[in-house]
Amino acid sequence: MPKFVLLLCLALLTACASNPAPPATTPAAQTQDSTQFEPDIAAFEQADSVVRRRPGGVVFVGSSSIRLWSSLGDDLPGAAPINRGFGGSRLRDTTFYAQRIVVPYQPRAVVVYAGDNDLAEGRTPQQVRDDFAALVTRLRAQLPQARIAFISIKPSPARAALLGSMREANDLVRTYARGQQGVDYLDVVTPMLGPDGQPRGELFLDDRLHMNASGYAIWTDVVGKWLDRL
Repeated sequence: MPKFVLLLCLALLTACASNPAPPATTPAAQTQDSTQFEPDIAAFEQADSVVRRRPGGVVFVGSSSIRLWSSLGDDLPGAAPINRGFGGSRLRDTTFYAQRIVVPYQPRAVVVYAGDNDLAEGRTPQQVRDDFAALVTRLRAQLPQARIAFISIKPSPARAALLGSMREANDLVRTYARGQQGVDYLDVVTPMLGPDGQPRGELFLDDRLHMNASGYAIWTDVVGKWLDRL
C-alpha cells in the first residue's frame, strides 16, 4: 500500500475515534400531542349521532374532574348540562377540540376545569393563564354570546407540592377574567381548604387526587350559584 494512502487511512481512523457518530435515536422529553385524545372525542361524536343536541344548555369541559362528575345532570338539572370532560387533558387540549365538543351545542354557557394536569406536567402559571386566554379567544370567535367560567384549580392532597403554583395560576386567571366581558372565575379553592390551609382529605377518593361526592357537592354549590346569576 502506498505510504500516502496508509497515512490517509490512519487519519480517518483517528478522526472517527475522536468524533464518534451520534446514536441513531436520541431520547427527548416531548409534550404529548392533543391527538392522543381522539378516541374520547370520537366517542362523544358517536353519542351525539343518536342523541338530539340541546342548544342553549351548558357545556362542561376539561379534565378528569369534569369527566368523573357523573352526578352532573342530577346536581344541576336546570342547566341542561352536557359533560364533555376527558381524563388527562390540559387546557390546550380543550382548545384543540373546542370546535367539535363545545361549539356544535351552541351553549349559553361553558364551564371549564383544567390546569391541574398542566402544572403537574411542568407548565408555568403564566402558561396556564395564556392557555385559558387562548381557549376564550377560540370560543369567542364561534360563541360570542356564551358566558365562560373557569373553575379554579383545585387543591388536592396528591398535588399539595404544587399549591404555590396553583395559587399563582388561579390568581393570574382571576385577574385575566376580570378584564374580559362575559368571563368569570369560580373559586372552589377556599371551601376545599381546611383551617390549616391544606386540602381537606375527606373530599377526595383514595387516590387523593379525584373528588368524592362531598367534593362535588362544593363544586355544585359554587357553579350552581354562578348559573343562577346568568
